[in-house]
Amino acid sequence: MTSVTDLREVVDVVIGVDTHVHTHSAAAVDARTGGVLDQITVDATPDGYAQLTEFADEHATLRAWAIEGTGSFGAGLTRHLRTRDELVIELDRPVRTKRRNGAKSDPLDAIRAAREALSRTKLGGPRDGGDQAAERHSLSMLLTVRRSAVDAASDARRQLFSLVIAAPEPVRERFRGLKASAMPAVARNLRTRASWDVETRTAVTMLRTLARRIQAFTEEAAEHERAILAIVRSWRPDLLAQHGVGPIVAATVLCAWSHPGRVRSEAAFAMLAGVAPIPANSGQVTTRYRLNRRGDRQLNRALHTVALSRCRHDQRTRDYVARRTTQGKTPREIKRCLKRYIARDLYRLLQAGSTT
Repeated sequence: MTSVTDLREVVDVVIGVDTHVHTHSAAAVDARTGGVLDQITVDATPDGYAQLTEFADEHATLRAWAIEGTGSFGAGLTRHLRTRDELVIELDRPVRTKRRNGAKSDPLDAIRAAREALSRTKLGGPRDGGDQAAERHSLSMLLTVRRSAVDAASDARRQLFSLVIAAPEPVRERFRGLKASAMPAVARNLRTRASWDVETRTAVTMLRTLARRIQAFTEEAAEHERAILAIVRSWRPDLLAQHGVGPIVAATVLCAWSHPGRVRSEAAFAMLAGVAPIPANSGQVTTRYRLNRRGDRQLNRALHTVALSRCRHDQRTRDYVARRTTQGKTPREIKRCLKRYIARDLYRLLQAGSTT
């Protein structure tokens, strides 16, 4: 995939696919002229995937598939095609303003997907590949559900704190002087009294409910983290040996990188992570860059976590921060530089480890 720079050199037809929950729309586009040969809409089911394959067989043997949403709505189709050794190209969902005259329909999006793949000089494959596809899918699911549990526990903590602040005095005095982190433990042991009015009794009941919810979600998140750690240790334990890289960071990096060949270079990995500075030069100004706010934000967050950890605990990083500070760099600028270097090092580690 990484050696292909022009699809027209290797295929006769590109099948663009616009994926949705219940249906997929496809368009066969001539690789030489960009003309539309045929179109079809099928159900997003195994029978529908078989129809798409038959549709492609009618037009060309040498073909490529340009699919939007290979990790979501198009995941089933992508797996079907990969088992048949088809050439699959991953495309991002289109930015609304890039659609010509605001035109929007499933057939038009399928045609646009095929033509966009033809216009690209650098092509990327879907993450549903490599020898460790099962591990990557498992990590992706675990990360998603763990993140949901962590967010739910955080929401419950905030709600508990707010209820304590507004609670009647008999309840509030039990929490006076406590930090927010200690409040759930106290709330779990609250008991109602018959002498209290309905507001006070309700406050106690709700605080106890929230405290138990926090405990349940926290235990669930810890269970998922243990499962994540077990998979990472069996797949790439070398990641865990890096400063600041724990199981969650390692899993996030592995899910983004996926397998050898998906990300073509360390610069592409930095762009994927949103840590590659974007040139904003004009005229004689050649040193201006914009902050990159695109890319995989979970991967960006993981690199930020590593940078913060190394700033606190890694002496080499602390020396680097001190040197850059004397050069006039702000803490934010230094962290951005660090994240770019961390992305480079992790990419090289991943690539080197995958060949052993």
